[in-house]
Amino acid sequence: MSSIKITELLGDGIGPELAKSIHAIADALPVDIEFEPIDWSVETREKKGLLSIDEAEASMRATKLALKYPTETRTRSPNALIRRRLDFSVIYRPAISIKGINSNFKENVNLHIIRVATGGTYDDPGQRIGLDSAISVRMVETRPCMHAANFAFDLARKKGNIYGGRNYSVTSSSKYTIQKVTDGLFESIVKKVASDYSDVKHNVELFDALLAKVIMKPQDFEVVVTLNEYGDFLSDMASGLVGSLGTGASGNYSFTDDYKVDIAMFDPAGGTAPDIAGKNVANPSAVLLAFGMLLDHVDRYDLGHALRLALLGAIEDGECTRDLKGKLNTDEFTQVVIDRMQDHLPK
Repeated sequence: MSSIKITELLGDGIGPELAKSIHAIADALPVDIEFEPIDWSVETREKKGLLSIDEAEASMRATKLALKYPTETRTRSPNALIRRRLDFSVIYRPAISIKGINSNFKENVNLHIIRVATGGTYDDPGQRIGLDSAISVRMVETRPCMHAANFAFDLARKKGNIYGGRNYSVTSSSKYTIQKVTDGLFESIVKKVASDYSDVKHNVELFDALLAKVIMKPQDFEVVVTLNEYGDFLSDMASGLVGSLGTGASGNYSFTDDYKVDIAMFDPAGGTAPDIAGKNVANPSAVLLAFGMLLDHVDRYDLGHALRLALLGAIEDGECTRDLKGKLNTDEFTQVVIDRMQDHLPK
């Protein structure tokens, strides 16, 4: 790929500072990267309404690729709107231990969480029944489960062979013994997909047991695929295990009819952090890791890996921002990553 065109969804709070860091990194890479900016600041979104979502949708359908910065939700969530418009059915969030980040958890974590991004009870606000009762409907659909399962097994092959020299294992997890119809459908779909990946080990775990086992023996788990609520819970727990929500990044994916990724959007897990906005102290690690995921997605693993090695090496050596017990501001940390990246880029 001679050039990469990316829809850039500009946000609020620390968003402009994160964007500045991304552009500095992109300029240092040996590839032509063209950003197509879409103003997604809360002021613009409130003024333009759904037109701002229309603009983002049109751009993303053209580029098939987006990087999103944190956004403030005032009237409507732009995240929810664009996910619905583009049919994002899978969220991928890695949780990997980073040397140099203090954590109460001493084991190494290398967990790749694949979450069905639709359904469950999250799509139903519920309803009050009389004075003393309330209900919600929990829905599990075949198509997004197929997307998540195929993505998980494909990722186990790709990531495992690139970084571990072997296929990673896949664990599907739910409460299939209790939610026999909904979770049972999910597990049956994963089992069917697993039959097409006979070279990838597939395990099944009850979700409550999985949480305990990940804490006791995280090395037993690599790729985990699960339903919407469970994936949400597991992602936050895993972020706590590795010591920082500030280093979390995720990918959101829609798919073609033959289960290939169609559109991908990458973003940091953190929020707009208005209390530190404009002070040049924000930690850009999460958005840089999201950018690394984007580079992986477009088959530039060499560039994504170089970025990660530079960033993780800087944190391990204490050359990092203040939230990670370092002394650098946003611009200084970005420059350290750029300088270190030169040693890892392809010659």
